[in-house]
Amino acid sequence: MNYVGVDIHKRYSVLVAVDERGRELGRSRINGNTAFGFAQFFGGLEGKSKVVLEACWNWGRIYDLLSEIGQVEEVVLAHPLKTRLIADAQIKTDGLDAYALATLLRGDLIARAHVPAKPTRQRKEVLRQRLYWARLRTRIRNRIHALIDRQRELKMPQCSDLFGRKGLTALNKLVLSEPDATLLREELGLLELIQGQIKAQEARIVEFNSNDEMTLRLQSIPGMGKILAAVAAAEIDSIERFSSAAKLCVYAGLVPRTHASGGKVYQSHLLKSRNKWLQWAFIEAAWVAVGCSAYFGGLYRQHRARGKNANIAITIIARRMSQICWTLLKERRDFIETFPGRSAVRLTAAA
Repeated sequence: MNYVGVDIHKRYSVLVAVDERGRELGRSRINGNTAFGFAQFFGGLEGKSKVVLEACWNWGRIYDLLSEIGQVEEVVLAHPLKTRLIADAQIKTDGLDAYALATLLRGDLIARAHVPAKPTRQRKEVLRQRLYWARLRTRIRNRIHALIDRQRELKMPQCSDLFGRKGLTALNKLVLSEPDATLLREELGLLELIQGQIKAQEARIVEFNSNDEMTLRLQSIPGMGKILAAVAAAEIDSIERFSSAAKLCVYAGLVPRTHASGGKVYQSHLLKSRNKWLQWAFIEAAWVAVGCSAYFGGLYRQHRARGKNANIAITIIARRMSQICWTLLKERRDFIETFPGRSAVRLTAAA
């Protein structure tokens, strides 16, 4: 068996192969990351090969390409934050990085990352595109707010949402001096374009996920709408890879960093190593849930009464929501609030 480490870059990759005794069999630089270049390298090796690459930017294309090569028996995706040998090296080159990966693979010391199926990865990209548009929409709205705030003696109609129908009608009728008039027209035009993109994409997302079991099950949780449930389901991918609810909470970055020394335990900010998309989905759902669910709303008020600020309290709600998600997906059932302040899954998840 050959063991090949691959150091990926945008325009090229460096490969180093070693045998079962650790002797180097060959190395190559594949310019352009072409299928022919990779196939040619593995064709020059005798026997089957196991390959390892780190989960870096756009790893999916190279992973799929290597998986299609006949001489490759297995492709392993290494967790970049857990593969510390390369990051801590004093001398760092592409060849040394690839050789280190191959050596770790030979010793079965690679911290493996989860590899979603290709359709799941494509589904994630569609959902993340929608989140990108939503963030861009928020930035444009903030710019419009700033533009309005710097106008003197400007009277806007009373409305709960400046970007609702009444608010947008008033914004389009405003007569401002230059250059603010031009800036406002440009930003309103861009806002309308992005809003149209978001609506069209949301319709596609809802249609695509209308028969997905995980998405439908997560929608039974208060606050988990069609979009947030689809995001959470895609990012979780398979609940079987989480042995406990605590593992899912860690993956979503909803637990604080803990330092214990000398019999004292200190807790600080949330984990930096997390799935930021899943964390966002749970926190956004938590803000909605505290306003529409007796259980989550009561739990939020309880922590606020104990002196927790709003962000900490909502993080606690999001963590509780992720625990419930784990229970629902494991037991294949929907969320049910049996009576105010209690939920059927609350006791089950805590057991």
